[in-house]
Amino acid sequence: MSIVYAFDSVDSLSSGLTQFVETCSREAIADHGYLSIAISGGSLPKILSRELVKNTHIEFSKWHIFFADERCVMHTDPDSNYLEVKKALLDSIPHIPQENIHPISESCVQNPEKAAEEYEGQLRKFFVGVPSFDLVLLGMGPDGHCCSLFPGHPLLNEVSRWVAPITDSPKPPSNRITLTYPVVNHAKSVVFVTAGDGKKEMVEKIIQQPELNLPCQRVRPRGKVYWFIDHAAAANLRKESIHKL
Repeated sequence: MSIVYAFDSVDSLSSGLTQFVETCSREAIADHGYLSIAISGGSLPKILSRELVKNTHIEFSKWHIFFADERCVMHTDPDSNYLEVKKALLDSIPHIPQENIHPISESCVQNPEKAAEEYEGQLRKFFVGVPSFDLVLLGMGPDGHCCSLFPGHPLLNEVSRWVAPITDSPKPPSNRITLTYPVVNHAKSVVFVTAGDGKKEMVEKIIQQPELNLPCQRVRPRGKVYWFIDHAAAANLRKESIHKL
């Protein structure tokens, strides 16, 4: 069952999310010396960074940042999730060592299959066994997709690969790589972040109509699933669906 937190504004959402991330970071570092985090693109990096970059209590030097999905483009391309995260977050947090940031290899962007293999190799070097991210931060697409896992796509049923290529994304650019459910669902915590009136109908479907089995609904980690949304996105939810942080 998802735990939903709704906030008055995007600013208060960002503040609540920062408090949550700070707690996750502190607990992970106390337990094993670092925080492993996977981040998606879209509006998430900007919402996350609003308050996070001001936080002086987080040991950012002990973070390892991976990407939940990525477009097969160069790091300087406007479509790059890495570039979005860099501009919104990384450029304002110089404490994160460059070697702790794990983007797609630019040498592989012309070949999604090779890019996926290379990125899975990065995960295998860092994790022992199936990746167990301390925190996965995801957005929600208007069709209910997350990462680059789209409704009706065969990758929804991938069970062996940790990172898979996609060459027919319904949302451009078509060539991408994505974490698969075996990895996402092995995370200790998964947090969806979304805001705005345009998201309220899909949020309602995901939270209150589990039988639809949309990609976001198939995220069932060994830890918990949280939703950080604003009141506009939560407008159609029943009051009992919303928790207090």
